[in-house]
Amino acid sequence: MKAIVYGGPGKKSWTDVPDPSIINPSDAIVKVDTTTICGTDLHILKGDVPAVQEGRILGHEGVGTITEVGASVTTLKPGDRVIISCIKSCGHCANCRTGLYSHCLGDEGASGIGWVFGHLIDGTQAEYVRVPYAENSLHLLPEGVTDEQAVMLSDILPTGFEIGVQYGRVKPGDTVAVVGAGPVGLAAIATAGLYGAATIIAIDLDRNRLEQSRAFGATHVVLSGDSDWKDQVLSRTDGQGVDVAIEAVGIPATFGMCTEIVRPGGTVANVGVHGKPVELHLENLWIQNINISMGLVNANTTPMLLKLVAQKKLPAEKFATHHFRFEQFIDAYDTFARAAETNALKVVITA
Repeated sequence: MKAIVYGGPGKKSWTDVPDPSIINPSDAIVKVDTTTICGTDLHILKGDVPAVQEGRILGHEGVGTITEVGASVTTLKPGDRVIISCIKSCGHCANCRTGLYSHCLGDEGASGIGWVFGHLIDGTQAEYVRVPYAENSLHLLPEGVTDEQAVMLSDILPTGFEIGVQYGRVKPGDTVAVVGAGPVGLAAIATAGLYGAATIIAIDLDRNRLEQSRAFGATHVVLSGDSDWKDQVLSRTDGQGVDVAIEAVGIPATFGMCTEIVRPGGTVANVGVHGKPVELHLENLWIQNINISMGLVNANTTPMLLKLVAQKKLPAEKFATHHFRFEQFIDAYDTFARAAETNALKVVITA
């Protein structure tokens, strides 16, 4: 089969690799029909995720058709259409039993990390993928949900909701600022209303993304390149700051912005993947009674979000701005990496 193979920082190729096969009884082999590219993949290519070794097939999002299942898989069968979760879950280890699927301690290595696709094992940017713990790591695709909607449930929608909205402890009436209106930031914007946010402020350098954020639920937009960006945000509150500031970029500057605009007693929810240390000004923050949260998505909300997408309560299809075929994978990466020029949100790549 063909796949996108990581060749070290800055290097990738669409090349021939061996087909995956069943290794453990709980595995399934899925023919990938639709996949996409995540900002985390770009972080990997920058060298920000050193655990990813040369030769690894990239990708952790996808929708496909099961072609083979292991001997212990009884609730799934060949021919089933499924969403591939970015997080694998054995369902029985100590962490899985508490819902911390992001740190599954299953048999796929001793790291205790649930995000394995395109990270610790071969991923979904390929014609076929092996899915460990298939019964807990795949979701049957209901009728009426398209591939381009479903692939957004592999990662970005649960990530924005769980790590941004839930970890940020958004509550009815809150004012929420989302710094970074890329796909994950837009996912946080789209789901903040589920917990009753009254005001949602999108903050970004890109005017196009700010305008698009309105379709996802942003009530106000602020161009972060403006010299008075902070004053613009504070003017939308009582001058004290926002209740929840969600960081959705993954660079020191945007994390710092969040700490500047959160009100006393508020929360900074870090969603972005950081490749560099961030300076934390505890000498200023300790007295403000703020909370700082961060983490890797557990994907335990995927079934609920899938129901909302099926009922057209979440605009998952709006994330898909560019479409490619598998043989155009390198072009898709180029388009996604130049999002400021191409106005790309999510690129959808189909077999």
